[in-house]
Amino acid sequence: MSSSAHASIDAAVEAHGIELLALRRDLHAHPELSWNEQRTTEVVAARLEAAGLAVTRLPHTGLVVDVGDQSSGGGRRVALRADLDALPVDDLTTDPWASTRPGIAHACGHDVHTAGLVGAGLALAEVHRRGELPGRVRLLFQPAEEVMPGGATSLIELGALDEVDQIFCLHCDPTLDLGQVGVREGPITGAADQLEVRLTGSGGHTSRPHLTEDLTFALAKLITELPAVLSRRLDPRAGVSVVWGMVRAGVAPNVVPAAGVVGGTVRMLDAVAWSHAERLVRGYIEDIVAPYGVKAEVDYRRGVPPVVNDVAATQLLAGAVERVLGPDGRVSTTQSLGGEDFAWFLDAIPGAMGRLGTRTPDGPTFDLHQGNLRVDEGASLVAARLLAGVAVDALTVA
Repeated sequence: MSSSAHASIDAAVEAHGIELLALRRDLHAHPELSWNEQRTTEVVAARLEAAGLAVTRLPHTGLVVDVGDQSSGGGRRVALRADLDALPVDDLTTDPWASTRPGIAHACGHDVHTAGLVGAGLALAEVHRRGELPGRVRLLFQPAEEVMPGGATSLIELGALDEVDQIFCLHCDPTLDLGQVGVREGPITGAADQLEVRLTGSGGHTSRPHLTEDLTFALAKLITELPAVLSRRLDPRAGVSVVWGMVRAGVAPNVVPAAGVVGGTVRMLDAVAWSHAERLVRGYIEDIVAPYGVKAEVDYRRGVPPVVNDVAATQLLAGAVERVLGPDGRVSTTQSLGGEDFAWFLDAIPGAMGRLGTRTPDGPTFDLHQGNLRVDEGASLVAARLLAGVAVDALTVA
């Protein structure tokens, strides 16, 4: 049954290929930020409803779409996930489908994820129509991946994983060529938290720092010493990384400001270290700034744990990659410090995430979260075939 189902998937994705490319371009041109993906939600819902699928709109944004029924090979259900939201950055490309919304762009490839899952849904609907679907598949179109703790937790609370046995997703990787997918058993991403520290003091004139609480100096000490002390107080194998992305203090070179703020991320490879990180960070901040007399207000937002791929699910994904892309399509990949709220799904049920190559062979290498990101458009079609294929495999082997 599975070989026939895979042939039906390939034929369906090919038949919808032009439509899926157009969908990805449309989504790219109309990006929406986290929890505001109304248009994206409706575009996806309309297309899948037209294919006869059962679509449930979520309370804010996002969708849950079911393919198959109890007669489809028994009670097993596999979930596939894509994320819908864009980032608050300018689109720096000059493509005809560049973002039409200033300051918002699909700079992480979620438009590719969404178009790929729509394609998988259309293909699986055809497999089901032919009586070849060996179970049930649930498509999760998730809002708000780009904010912490992420929209995955809301889907879980709404019951999106009820009666789901395994879950799979793909994430764009612009360092891999089109036709390659990075696969890894165990942890594949890192834990990621957000940190903002506001310091306040009396301020004053730079000629009399001893009569002030030299806030700028204290801010500088915090910026340099917090990463250093954490690297000595946590197991180095945890791979802790504190990187600041924002610093604001003062308006004049001869004035010690009365307030300043610094913000960044706290990341690490190890879930055990992550469980202790907030307590340690808060304590070390107080210790670092105490000699300077300033007050510290700490906003520590726990984000996501590492994505930890289940061994059996990863093997299923690897097999799908080799079948769709050939033995050279499967490549090993390393654990990164990037955060992904797919981790919450894998905290609840087994599953796996793979890294989808989006670089045009011999083309330039871009980086995620940058406004100049370009992807090879064939990636959406690869994603559609892989996602639909691994769903069938997961239902077949059970």
